[in-house]
Amino acid sequence: MLHPEVSAFVDRARRALDDGPPVVPLPRLSDAEAPPGTAAVVRTSGSTGTPREVALSAAALRASAAATAERLGSAGRWVLTLPTTHVAGVQVVVRSVLAGTPLVAAPPEAPFTPAGLADLLAEALSGHDPVHVSLVPTQLHRVVQAADDGAPAALRALARCGAVLLGGAAAPAPLVRRAREAGVPVVRTYGMSETSGGCVYDGVPLPGVRVRVDPVTGGQGVVELAGPVLATGYLGDDAATAAAFGDGPDGRWFRTSDLGHLQDGVLQVLGRADDVVVTGGENVAPAAVEAVLAELLDGEVCVVGVPDPEWGQAVVAVVGRPGTPAGTWLPSERLTPARSEVAARLGRPAAPRRILQVPELPRRGPGKVDRAAVVDLVRRHDARR
Repeated sequence: MLHPEVSAFVDRARRALDDGPPVVPLPRLSDAEAPPGTAAVVRTSGSTGTPREVALSAAALRASAAATAERLGSAGRWVLTLPTTHVAGVQVVVRSVLAGTPLVAAPPEAPFTPAGLADLLAEALSGHDPVHVSLVPTQLHRVVQAADDGAPAALRALARCGAVLLGGAAAPAPLVRRAREAGVPVVRTYGMSETSGGCVYDGVPLPGVRVRVDPVTGGQGVVELAGPVLATGYLGDDAATAAAFGDGPDGRWFRTSDLGHLQDGVLQVLGRADDVVVTGGENVAPAAVEAVLAELLDGEVCVVGVPDPEWGQAVVAVVGRPGTPAGTWLPSERLTPARSEVAARLGRPAAPRRILQVPELPRRGPGKVDRAAVVDLVRRHDARR
């Protein structure tokens, strides 16, 4: 049985989709009036600065849910593991409402645990509908870790699901591979508040969604998205709306802050454009370095640029792994082979000059690593060296 607070949110979402008042999960940042047809007002994560309020129409939310059901092969029954203060959680509720199947969710303040997820999935899997769930990489990592530690119930339950959507942050390839080897039907999603949540699944846009890349260099460019899932705009910020959303002869497009590469219609996201590290005059994409290091080191990896008098920025990696002593530098006998492997695959400028080990990476929002806080973390530990 749903917690009363969750049940009330589901009811508000149902009314909002039928032209009722929009759902507003967090206190408003401005007094700007939402445009007619708005069904939800959600905040961006603030990863590029001050959070903005995004107006999502009922039509956009419905289009996103319908496209997801088409891609997954069924509307299914949904399990809510994400906060409804973020677009991914809102969309799980919307999909459940439109599917007409009962939502399964923990109480709002209950912390995520693999055991708790196993209980939720057991309830959902007791019916006949395919079960879908959305997770962020941190949650999946905890489930896999629990299985490796002798508590496999959640991982086994995930393997019985119709689809496990994984988004909110870049998912390390070893984590995805480990989950899929256990039979978990992982679907990596890419999207944001401005696109009603995930709109590209495993690199392929959902039905009705279009992707293009505005070239920058070397086959890379800024990712742009179009389709019925786009937000109306930012409330109280006409300038930001005009800068991000543009109408042209081929429709309305949203310009993201991400770099990507398109090959044969499949999108590879390379990370945020403003995360690129310029070291010794060379551009380094953190996501590419993180992918290599994730294969070599046990833990979640974040690569950042730290001010350096010689190089302008030094490439530094921070690895989060539970149980690691706070702030220990990877010793040279392990750093040197890691640097060599990165250099061999991506070029010498991409090789991290040092690697810091911490129990957990700082975060902003559900699953998102706070890169500014990671830089501060490195600088503090550099000062102690």
